[in-house]
Amino acid sequence: MKLAFVSAPQGTTQQKSRGEALAAEILKALRYRVGKDATVATQYDWLTAAILVVRDRIIDRWVKSTKQAYEQSAKRVYYLSLEFLIGRLMRDAFSNLGMMEEMREALGSLGVELDVIATLEPDAALGNGGLGRLAACFMESMATVDVPAHGYGIRYANGMFRQEISDGWQVELPETWLDHGNPWEFERRERSFEVGFGGTVEQITSQAGRLERHVWRPQERVLAVAYDTPVVGWRGNRVNTLRLWAGMPVDPILLDAFNAGDHIGALRESNKADALSRVLYPADSSPAGQELRLRQEYFFSTASLQDIIQRHLSQYGELHSLPEKAAIHLNDTHPAVAVAELMRLLMDVHGIDFDTAWGITKSTFAYTNHTLLPEALESWPVPLFERLLPRHMQIVYAINAELLDEARATGQFDGEQIARISLIEENGERRVRMGNLAFAGSYSVNGVSALHTELMKETVFADLHRLYPARINNKTNGITPRRWLIQCNSGLTGLIREAIGHRFLDDIEALTELEAFAGDAGFREKFGAVKRANKERLAAMVSERQGIKLDPSALFDIQIKRIHEYKRQLLNIVETVTLYDQIRSHPERNWAPRVKFLGGKAAPSYHNAKLIIKLANDVARVINRDPAVRGLLKVVFTPNYNVSLAEVMMPAADLSEQISTAGMEASGTGNMKFALSGALTIGTLDGANVEIREHVGADNIFIFGLTAQEVAERRNGGYAPRAMIEASPELSQALAAISSGVFSPDDPSRYRDLISELYDNDWFMVAADFDAYAAAQRQVDAVWRDSPDWNARAIRNVARMGWFSSDRTIRQYANEIWNVPA
Repeated sequence: MKLAFVSAPQGTTQQKSRGEALAAEILKALRYRVGKDATVATQYDWLTAAILVVRDRIIDRWVKSTKQAYEQSAKRVYYLSLEFLIGRLMRDAFSNLGMMEEMREALGSLGVELDVIATLEPDAALGNGGLGRLAACFMESMATVDVPAHGYGIRYANGMFRQEISDGWQVELPETWLDHGNPWEFERRERSFEVGFGGTVEQITSQAGRLERHVWRPQERVLAVAYDTPVVGWRGNRVNTLRLWAGMPVDPILLDAFNAGDHIGALRESNKADALSRVLYPADSSPAGQELRLRQEYFFSTASLQDIIQRHLSQYGELHSLPEKAAIHLNDTHPAVAVAELMRLLMDVHGIDFDTAWGITKSTFAYTNHTLLPEALESWPVPLFERLLPRHMQIVYAINAELLDEARATGQFDGEQIARISLIEENGERRVRMGNLAFAGSYSVNGVSALHTELMKETVFADLHRLYPARINNKTNGITPRRWLIQCNSGLTGLIREAIGHRFLDDIEALTELEAFAGDAGFREKFGAVKRANKERLAAMVSERQGIKLDPSALFDIQIKRIHEYKRQLLNIVETVTLYDQIRSHPERNWAPRVKFLGGKAAPSYHNAKLIIKLANDVARVINRDPAVRGLLKVVFTPNYNVSLAEVMMPAADLSEQISTAGMEASGTGNMKFALSGALTIGTLDGANVEIREHVGADNIFIFGLTAQEVAERRNGGYAPRAMIEASPELSQALAAISSGVFSPDDPSRYRDLISELYDNDWFMVAADFDAYAAAQRQVDAVWRDSPDWNARAIRNVARMGWFSSDRTIRQYANEIWNVPA
């Protein structure tokens, strides 16, 4: 049954009584649960009290959802992900429960502004980019479409890092999102599981000398302790669980060592356990960093599997039915060790033979691959893997023997192809291939866009695809429209409701009805006014935080995402330098005023990515101070890009930069969020851009550059970037300026190596796509000058984006992979 969302008219007795009752609840929570009187309460106290009042309502639905799953013996989905970029949860919960305006009124009556305290809620530092944000969207959509699900991850105390910019350089600081506590979570000490590392494996034999089982005796032991966060679906009909694991020591202090005066050493075990859930993606450029990454991945994988098995046994009493009652989904390659761990638990702990255990495992796991980049298809040195997880190494070898025997038996593979199928990389340093392990141990392997899925079949998993031709399938990513339209773009939501009614709130594909208004001059004007208001909000934020004054009537051109060379922020910056030169050289031309926004974090050990951030800030410093530009071009790098910042920037964008090297972006979801808020896309035919063009129409998107096939052909031979650069005067001039120190007078050689790589290698095709990109940008200028035409195209983008809802994606997963009703 759906919740009623009809409220009494403004000012009625019914509404006043509801508001008064809610205000009384908030005051009661403030006094008895926060422990403060209203006269001395801080804004954080009011935030916590408001959350606790709504949380009580969520708990009732949470308990009901859990009971229903047990009573109906429902199959559950278990979603294992190293990231969950959930952002702030208060607005999510208020909106999905239909309580936003009611809470605003109740708080207002107490002298508290909801919008003010909402900004105090920290972004949960549980992810980095698209992978984690997709997991968050999927969790919300699973609750919305009524799929019983648990998300499993790590409760990072400090997350990725908080990015600050000092003199243009990225500085990494701890993200202290838990400083004020987390009113959304529930610690579950009773759901603690032991996690082992290292040690030895003992063979237990019968009196007749027959091997009966293996016993792993770890050298180190820590505890994984559960922290649960409720995930509320739209209208509050279902509430699922996000269970995050924190590392804790078995013994918090070595008392003998402490009493002997070794006060630091006495906390050694505590510090080791704490490190497991301290930081997301510790730098793996050192052996210690690699080891911690593997420890983290095993830590949360085994805790999650032990929890799943315990729940299953408590309900069904046996494990042979696990595939019928549980779908365990691996979100990318990070949790791939779970394949070996489930085998260990089934065989060594629960006494199931290898063949039966392997059958259960292969029927329970599904795997989503999110990238074709070799560094993301993780592999671990065999000595490290064997030292840390000795029993799992044995199991990997056993699975590998089974896999390779199966491949040889077909007679279709030569020795080189067999080597590529193997779970062990034998060329050079022997390594365990986690992508191959995830593939071999899963009944379904999916890509996240049509192009990415086909490339998986042709490249990284080509031989495994030949062995299992029915296993790979496509599930194009999606985004939750609750977060990325209804909550973060309330002005546009109200305008759409005014035009086509309320149906799109429950069925986002009803947005197609909006297309009829693209030709309506009055609606286009209202649409432009909403966009202008969103841009003024972003401009005010930039002015307050960075002291940069922006003109909201300029074209807001935005590229915000993880900083990586394949995403080609460098291409954007070089074209910006070219535009800067053109504006100064040709003041007589009718230039479209433009603000270039860039934002994103670089991995701490990724030198070139951090150098690109510095270049963006150096270019911004020069351009923004040059009076010759006459305010026609400004550049802004927004520090510490996160979900909350995205919620301000995406509704304000006129142009969405999705310019990755074709064939390297698996899908992208930022492209979908921007388009849903009425930004036009400039991009390559990469990832989901291909499908976005199919849906919005070629006239409503700016596509440029090489295709994935053309990129592959050039990489295989015949590409001479130096000759291409020298043949492009504008590109040559821009690269020479950057390389010679025009933008880095304090260190003229700062960017010399970065630019020389384009001449000598250019793996990411910056030079190859530059002229096409620059031409597409001038086409953008031409369309921008015709405001009615631009707004009409933007409206068509909004109208045609309903298909990219994560609700649609989850329904496909449910029906075609997990076999659960949705």
